[in-house]
Amino acid sequence: MNLQTKNTPIDFNIVNQKIIESKLDNPGKATIREIKKLVDEIEKATGEKFVRMEMGIPGLPPTKIGVDAEIEALKKGVAAIYPDIYGIPELKKETSRFVKMFMDIDVSPEGCIPTCGSMMGSFAAFMTINRCCAEKDTSLLIDPGFPVHRQQLKVLNQKMECFDVYNYRGDKLRDKLESIMSKGNISCMLYSNPNNPSWICFTEKELKIIGDLCNKYDVIAIEDLAYFAMDFRTDMSKPGVPPYQPTVAKYTNNYILTISSSKAFSYAGQRVGMMIISDELYNRNYPKLKNYYAKDLFGYSMVFGSIYTLSAGITHSSQYALAAIFKAANDGKLNFVEEVKEYGEKAHIMKKIFTDNGFKIVYDKDEDEPIADGFYFTFSYPGYSGEELLNKLLYYGVSAISLAITGSERLEGIRACVSLVKRDQFKDLEFRLKRFNEDHQKI
Repeated sequence: MNLQTKNTPIDFNIVNQKIIESKLDNPGKATIREIKKLVDEIEKATGEKFVRMEMGIPGLPPTKIGVDAEIEALKKGVAAIYPDIYGIPELKKETSRFVKMFMDIDVSPEGCIPTCGSMMGSFAAFMTINRCCAEKDTSLLIDPGFPVHRQQLKVLNQKMECFDVYNYRGDKLRDKLESIMSKGNISCMLYSNPNNPSWICFTEKELKIIGDLCNKYDVIAIEDLAYFAMDFRTDMSKPGVPPYQPTVAKYTNNYILTISSSKAFSYAGQRVGMMIISDELYNRNYPKLKNYYAKDLFGYSMVFGSIYTLSAGITHSSQYALAAIFKAANDGKLNFVEEVKEYGEKAHIMKKIFTDNGFKIVYDKDEDEPIADGFYFTFSYPGYSGEELLNKLLYYGVSAISLAITGSERLEGIRACVSLVKRDQFKDLEFRLKRFNEDHQKI
């Protein structure tokens, strides 16, 4: 049987009270921000520090090159001037160089467009793509995924299909995608690589499958590269030298890439990222776009239609910051991958602490290869759903989010983010998980 106890590391009664006050019917189903607020309140009331793994935000200082460039831009007065919607020339040029240097793909600067983080990029992409063809009115999400992408489609009142990729790796992916895309209603598919929340990474075989089917069914791939080059099993840090960040762009011209500055460059607070549209797609005509925009050109409609309605340009100074970061990386003066390897090292240690205390890693393989250590990992505990487990871990001073809100079918799982966990908290984590295991293991 499962042992029950009220003698938990975090005061049982206070946690109960704060859950009641939060008005959350079930914290296990709560959003990331709701969990954050609840844990903030518990920490404040108890004076105890949680091992916080719910928020996917950087835990490292921002890239100094970006900070210095932004300060210099502000001193020159850019804060008083609206930036062009399509981005400053320096950033467009360096972004084009960056995808060539680190992905080995050719995109003109025109198709490199700043956005308010990758989230704005995906929102604008959904908004535009699902207006291109009347018969293609549905976005396909390859799950598990970032919960906000589902929310974006709901806000836009657009249709979606989705599936958990766990059981469809390798050759199985082709049959699964064929079964969905052959219906003719899919306009685009979105996935992240490396994946949030599971940290799976698509192989070249799988990316080719995706690209081939995008060509066959005229579907646009939206590739979310928020964790650019952060599959630390491979060193992708050298500009112009293979191996490169894997991408569907090697296999199709029907693509939009979104590159974030938040994780790889620890620049989350300034909300700047890049949308990269292939030259072929940027210049493609879709007559139906004239119903919504001034022209039927995809790139023109994206920039002067969708993006313009979302923001009259992206923060001027932050564009100079990202341009300087990209330039330094392109010139070989900044090894941005080396700077974020700390996440992989922490994940390796933390995963062992979990597995040593009765927990299991949920998404554990890329086809036949063990999954990388990185920004996220997923775990479970025998006999509990992810929702139940998350609820119980709150009493042990550990916070995360349930995989249930990510589209995952692995409902026993929880997503953990390593970024905010300090190395000096590892002993606390070990103590709390050991106590949890003692209190809940079957005897």
